[in-house]
Formats: sequence, C-alpha cells, structure tokens
Amino acid sequence: MKKTFLKFMMAASVLGTVMTSCNSDDDANTNTCSDGIKNGDETGVDCGGSSCQPCALAELEGELSNELTLDASIAYELKGKFEVLDGGKLTIPAGTVIKATGGTASYIAVAQGGQIFVNGTASNPVVMTSGETAPEAGNWGGLVVCGNAPTNKGASVTSEVAGLTYGGTATDDNSGSIRYLRLEYTGAEFSADKQFNGLSLFGVGSGTTVEYVQSYNGKDDGIEFFGGTVNGKYLVSTNAGDDGIDFADGWNGNGEFWYVSGSAKAGLEGSNLKNETASVDPVTTTTLSNITVVGPVGEGALFYKEGGGNFTIDNFYTSGVNKGVSVKDSDIPAKTRIEAGNLVITNMEFANVADGFAKTDYTGANQSFISEGVATGAGNGAAAPDWAAGWTRGLDNSGVTESSLEGEINYQLNLDASVAYELKGKLEILDGGKLIIPAGTVIKATGGTASYIAVAQGGQIFVNGTASNPVVMTSGAATPEPGNWGGLVVCGNAPTNKGASVTSEVAGLTYGGTVTDDNSGSITYLRLEYTGAEFSAEKQFNGLSLFGVGSGTTVEYVQSYNGKDDGIEFFGGTVNGKYLVSTNAGDDGIDFADGWNGNGEFWYVSGSAKAGLEGSNLKNETASVNPVTTTTLSNITVVGPVTEGALFYKEGGGNFTIDNFYTSGVNKGISVKDSDTPAATRIEAGNLVITNIQFDAKATGFVETDYTGAKQDFYTEGTATGAGNGAAAPDWAAGWTVGL
Repeated sequence: MKKTFLKFMMAASVLGTVMTSCNSDDDANTNTCSDGIKNGDETGVDCGGSSCQPCALAELEGELSNELTLDASIAYELKGKFEVLDGGKLTIPAGTVIKATGGTASYIAVAQGGQIFVNGTASNPVVMTSGETAPEAGNWGGLVVCGNAPTNKGASVTSEVAGLTYGGTATDDNSGSIRYLRLEYTGAEFSADKQFNGLSLFGVGSGTTVEYVQSYNGKDDGIEFFGGTVNGKYLVSTNAGDDGIDFADGWNGNGEFWYVSGSAKAGLEGSNLKNETASVDPVTTTTLSNITVVGPVGEGALFYKEGGGNFTIDNFYTSGVNKGVSVKDSDIPAKTRIEAGNLVITNMEFANVADGFAKTDYTGANQSFISEGVATGAGNGAAAPDWAAGWTRGLDNSGVTESSLEGEINYQLNLDASVAYELKGKLEILDGGKLIIPAGTVIKATGGTASYIAVAQGGQIFVNGTASNPVVMTSGAATPEPGNWGGLVVCGNAPTNKGASVTSEVAGLTYGGTVTDDNSGSITYLRLEYTGAEFSAEKQFNGLSLFGVGSGTTVEYVQSYNGKDDGIEFFGGTVNGKYLVSTNAGDDGIDFADGWNGNGEFWYVSGSAKAGLEGSNLKNETASVNPVTTTTLSNITVVGPVTEGALFYKEGGGNFTIDNFYTSGVNKGISVKDSDTPAATRIEAGNLVITNIQFDAKATGFVETDYTGAKQDFYTEGTATGAGNGAAAPDWAAGWTVGL
C-alpha cells in the first residue's frame, strides 16, 4: 500500500487499541472520549456521539495492494483515483460515506485480482457521493470493477474508463460483493469521448455479488455490464443522463428486480458488439425478470442495439414511455436475431403511454416478439418497489429527505416530492435540459439575491402541481419576507417588439425570435412566495417572469404571493395565462408588455402596491414597432387598495379587449398618463375596449379614469363577476393558494 497506507496509519493503530482493550460494565454505556474504547453513543473510538469531538476526516487516494477496512465513523474524502490492485481487498462497512472532491480524477477502481466488499444494509447503506456544496451530475467518476470473465471484445482488453485490463476465461471469477450501495452525481469525463457510469462492471465474473445498488443523478449510464457473467439483482437507476441500465459486449449474466426511472435516453440498452462479425463470441445472452421502466425516456424502454443478443424478458412494466422496444432499421444483426426468435418479451405492460407512443419501431416480419400482459415489474408497477425503501433516494419511499439545487442542467432532472429541496443559488435549465417537478414538491430558497430558477431558450420546465397538492417555491428564511429570493424566469423563442435576440432584464438570458408556438414546458398549480430580490441596481425579479414565451407553453393556476416587485409579468411572447393570482405584489399585480400577443382569463389580483394590471407596448416606441401588445382578457378581478388604478394603460398601451372586469376598493379604474401620446392615439382609434366593468366599494377620491381625451366611451360599465365571485376569492383558487 503506497500513499494510502500513510493516510490510514492513525486509523489502524486506533483499531488495534480497540482489539486489545477491555470494557468494564461501568464504562460500557458512558461516553469517556479518552479511554481508547468505543463506548456509550460514541460513533468511533473516543469520538462522535453526544459529547465527544467529531470523528476524523480521512483521505482516499492512491493504490491498495493489501487489505484495508474502512470505518463508518470516519468521513472519507476521495481526492483522486483510488485503485485496488491484484491481491488488494477493500472492505467498506454499513453506513460509510465517501465524498469525492477531486472532480474528473476522482474514482474508485478494482483491478483484475482485486476485491471490494461493500457491506451496506437496507437501513444503513454505503454512500459514494459528491463532496461539492451544490452537487450535480458529473461531479466525479464512479465505481469501476474489472474481472477475468469472458467478453466478446477479447481476452485482455482495456476498460474505456480507468484504463484497466479486463476479460479472460474465468466465468466464476470473484471480484467481491457489493450490497446496499448508493452512487450519486457520477459521470465525470475520463477522456474526450468517454464518461464514467455510476457502476461499471468490466468482465466481472459470476462469483461476484451485485445486489441493492442505486445510481442517482449520474451524467452517463446508471449501471453498465461490459461482458462478464455477473448477475445483477435489486438494481435502481434514477435520473441517468444517458441510459438507465446498459449491458453489452457478450454479457452472459441475468437480472431481476430492476427499477429504472428518469433516464434521458433508453431505460435499458442491450447490445452485443459494435460492428460485430459472424464469429463474435460470446453473444450477449440474458434472462431478465421483474423490470420496471418509468419514463419519460428518449430512446424507448428497451433499446435493442448493435446486434442485441439473446434476451428473454418477463414481467416488464413500463409507464410514461414514448416507445416500448427500439431497433434501428440499419442494425442488420439485431434484425436477424429478432427474426430468429432470439428476443422474447412476455407479460410486457404499457401504462400511461406518452403522446405518439409506439410499442416498437421494428419493421421486420416478426412482430410477435412482444407479448403484452399485466405486469408488476420491479414490485409495484410504476411506484417504487418495497425492497428499495430506506436505502435509495429520489423515490417515493426513499430514505433521503433533503437535497440542494444549484447550477446548470442540460439533461432531464426529475425532482421528488418526498425530498425537501434547498435552492442555494441559480438553477438554470439550458437548451436541451428539462426540469420536471411533481405535485407536492417544495423548494426553499436560501441563497438570497443569487437564488432563482431560470429556463433558457430551448430548455423546458414541467411544474405538475394539483389543486390539492401544488408545487411551492418559497423562502427558506426563518422569518420570510418579500424579496428573500429571486423567482422563476422562463425565456422562449417567441416574438417581442424589443428585437429578435434580447437579454432578459433579470437572469441575463437571451429571449425572443419568430417561433410563435414555442414550447417551454408546462406550469400548473404553482405557488411562488416572497420573491423579488434585486438582480441589479435597477432591476428586481418578479414572481414569474415570462420572456418571449410561446403559445406551446402552458401557464395555468399560478399564484405570486408577497413578492417585492410585480407578481407575474409577460415580456412579449404569445403564451396565454389562465387562472392567475397575484397577492400583495410590491409593484403591479400582473404586467404585460413588449408586444405580448397572448390572452388571459380568470385573473384575481389583490393588494398590489401600484397597479392591479399594467399593460404597455414599448417604452419610447416608434411608428414601426412590431408586434404591438395585443390581448383579449376576460373574467378579471382587481381588489384594492391600489395606487395606480385597476388598469394602468401605459407606454403606448396596445390593442386590448377586456370583458367582465370587476374592481373593488380601487382609487382609479383606468389610468393613462397625459404625456403618453401613443396610448392616447390608440384609445382614440378604438384599440382599448372594456365592457362590463364594475366599480364596487370605491375608495375615497375615486375616479373612473384620468384619461382626458375626446373618446370617453372606451369602457362600458355593467354587472361583473370578475374571476368568479366578484371581490371574494374565486372557487378555482381554493386549496392551492394562500392569503385569500
């Protein structure tokens, strides 16, 4: 043992003391913190527990050629490559946590002849994770095991990550035992075209045990078998940046009880050999049973690829997938095997299929290789299986209850409503990225001005709240107040009259374009609280800011509560807004400007410091401005007090048609500045039409409008119900809003 031995001499001597010391009955249940014995509730020898100093931090790095047993009471920092050589043996007890801080250079690898024994339990798994303050996929490498079992790539091959030799003829080769292990935030690049998986098994033999392993939020595949004969049982892949579980290169093991969710590409990818020849041996051959794949996925529940192999699969449950089995038309070896009956899937169930679903894209004559039936999959259909409880994270029965959010994502990230999320800074969904937030998720922002969620052009967000279980984005402060954090910003490719490629006033992202039906995702039943932090000296976040967002995007049932600036604002774009609530905005309730060409219905605004609604076209507009803000609004309630009117028709206003507009307790109905010539021109031209506006419970000094132009009939009074119940909170706001 080289460098590593020196780093563990202190731990080894302490362990020796434990073995040669004796406990007295008097001391067995009392912390002494000084007698060289682990007693009382000490988590280590004279350390940890309720009264002793914390246990030591130890570093892992280098090569191991003999035996090393870690200590669960010690926090381990993986600073670089840690390699278990031929003859070496690494034993990791239940509850051990290893945090990687060395980035791309950090990984654990077991060479041929080496062994690893991960001895986690269901209640106390071993965890290998990122040491970053705000962890994200790709922070470190992963775990690599290389054995002497056969692969069809040769008898002595170099692994694509870690650069170790693998393969041979020992089918029952034994590289140790891995049980109850959770691998998090793996997938760093090893070379220009290769990334680590969570767990990579190269030519690993059947004498090795691989059971109860989860890969969570890895940047590449979750778990991959490269040849070998090892079996895999009770495997979980969650939010893989590529495939969930991958097997290839002549793997001849079997698998049962696999639960895969949130894979960016295929749920399972099974292949034989790229560019295979007729003499390739062994052929990938496996029997899989009790499998669940939960979508969305990009390449099907199973991608039968590069010759596929001899697969027998039974009790295969899928949910929310776009495709059952994917086979490329150009993959002649795969097609040959399907026609020969070498791919057989029985009792495959397709539940909650995605739009455009196809059972398979295989076009050959043999279409009977899939037999549908009722399946339970990994145990509970789409729901997390019972055997995953307590040691996994990101599932509905996981033991992990807290996680942080920060950074950039260009992959699909699925949040979990059972986890409490802390937004520590900016979370940006880049082009190609997708953030999915299930009903009941709560995100608390603690990073102040730096905390916000932003969706860039080409990115998407799916907020899937319900009336009884909304998604909540709020302040993490002990005493929350307006302006504690930024808010939610979405930037799309739809038109705005500020230009085709503009920088958003908050988040600093590009927006605008020509794609009127651009799709930035879907936002339903979302509550945003205590937003409005300053982004710059002159600009503050709104609760929800929509910059150039297209009509392909859904925005419904959204409340901004106690924000420091506007509640909700549309900056150009064509997206529609339905069932919107703004409560106690520090500026305007709902604002629309810069050539917005969407429509709105059922808006309920109360307690805005300035205007209930502010509608404008463009500051300092010219005659050639295009598009002009144009909207039809209906079923609107504004409850005062306000200081700038129920509607402020501002900076050229636009072409507005508004019906069933109820106001209560406002100082002014419609406000128009005398100096706003473009706004006055549009009113005189009949471009502002308001019908059935009701002024109820008028404030002292109330005026219907301060517009002084000739055309005073642009509004018509009438009985209105507004958002549903006049001044009272509408029925559709019940259960998911606050402060009404």
